[in-house]
Amino acid sequence: MGEILPKTGLVLGVVGAGAMGRGIAQVAATGGMKVLLIDSRPEAVADAKQHIEKMLLRAAEKGAMDAAKAREAIALVEPLNSLNGLAGCHLVIEAIAEDLALKQDLFAQLESIVSDDCILASNTSSLSITTIASKCRRPQRVVGFHFFNPVPLMKLVEVIDGLRTLPCVGDALMDVGRRMGREPVRVKDAPGFLVNQVGRAYTLESAHLVAEGIATFAEVDAVMRDAAGFRMGPFELLDLVGLDVNHPATQAIYRQFYDEPRYRPSVLMQSRVDAGLLGRKTKAGFYEYDESKETAAASPKPPSGDISVPVWVSPAEPDAARKLIALTNQLGVRVETGDKPSDKALCLVTPIGDDATQCAVEQGLDAGRVVAVDTLFDLQKRRTIMSTPVTQTQYLEAAKTLLSQDGVAVTVTRDSPGFIAQRIVAMIVNIGSSVAQLRTASASDIDKAVKLGLGYPHGPLAFGDALGASTILKILKNMQRRYGDPRYRPTLWLARRAELGAPLTLQD
Repeated sequence: MGEILPKTGLVLGVVGAGAMGRGIAQVAATGGMKVLLIDSRPEAVADAKQHIEKMLLRAAEKGAMDAAKAREAIALVEPLNSLNGLAGCHLVIEAIAEDLALKQDLFAQLESIVSDDCILASNTSSLSITTIASKCRRPQRVVGFHFFNPVPLMKLVEVIDGLRTLPCVGDALMDVGRRMGREPVRVKDAPGFLVNQVGRAYTLESAHLVAEGIATFAEVDAVMRDAAGFRMGPFELLDLVGLDVNHPATQAIYRQFYDEPRYRPSVLMQSRVDAGLLGRKTKAGFYEYDESKETAAASPKPPSGDISVPVWVSPAEPDAARKLIALTNQLGVRVETGDKPSDKALCLVTPIGDDATQCAVEQGLDAGRVVAVDTLFDLQKRRTIMSTPVTQTQYLEAAKTLLSQDGVAVTVTRDSPGFIAQRIVAMIVNIGSSVAQLRTASASDIDKAVKLGLGYPHGPLAFGDALGASTILKILKNMQRRYGDPRYRPTLWLARRAELGAPLTLQD
């Protein structure tokens, strides 16, 4: 294809002037590229041009951009009213509806207009680049260029190579992404590409555990924010995105992976879609969003357990036990010494991927006095405990009271392998490891993409390394053993590195 794209004077076409198209046009113009913008609705192009001008002038007013540069960028965006006007483009990006037939028809039209050297890029978030290109005369110049909404604020862009995409085409798009001020990552064509694959773990595992009756939506959100360090809880995120967007994407990824259990959709989500509880856009989702109603926050009921009860901490997980004993010492609680608890002692166990019942049975403890504590995450902002089905109320209340003496909130859940945060984070790490195992993207790009695209506290592989690959492996194995569900089977990428003591970020 000769020199793929010129270093200067690049002419870029954008088809589709909605939120994504106008955002792409804006960052392209600020990168010094001439942008020809078209939409099937001429009024959408006029609105987009006005919006871009408003955004750039506002940036200049705030000092975020030089005023002269803003005016230059505005002048680089030229509205079109016919696809024929794209004839001189070096690159055309489609940002139309997520419909395979529509995209294939558009590319067929473009191939009759643009030169053979013009790159055709799709901003699709879920459709196969290989499939989109399959109806093209020159599939080797078709590539994925997946931006994230809102484009000017989200620095990530995924460059996706279809099976027949020339490597030099993807290379050229990596350069264009940088010229637009984005952080590009290179991805092989796969269901959900990179970010949307990993993102399934956070929301899906949360939905599965709520559907099991382990915890409420609000409890899961609170634990993932306060203890695990996420900016938004999974159900807050789903309400923001909209279940009508998230759930179909989940179904598509599941089907495209031929019903891979790790991506199995949740019945809970489908029922809420059917009920029209889509999130903020419908003013009701997992939470209510009726601004006309003021809801007073309920004051939490103060713990009322007996803090004079003797306390014993199981030594079965030595590192976790030491962390819990340090906390109890900090709280002024004296812990019994000895391998076995006294007859009246509250028995605190610290499972890694197991549930409280399993710990009680395997360690020969009185299940009526057993309470499990999650020590794997931040204990200074929120603590998570769970009981066995037969734990006596007095012991559960005592544990809650003891562990909240310093004012830190305590979340109480029903018995579950992996609590809340352990099982959700383990799934994030495992799916990230699967992306690496399949060579869909490099280890470094996986972590960079997830941090930039999803705002997680760590990329999935770095998250696993922070907690310990062997710990994540143990959580998954215990959950798989307890549930008998292949969705929890560890990837070989994770298992091998845990067994070798190597970091999950190690690229082989």
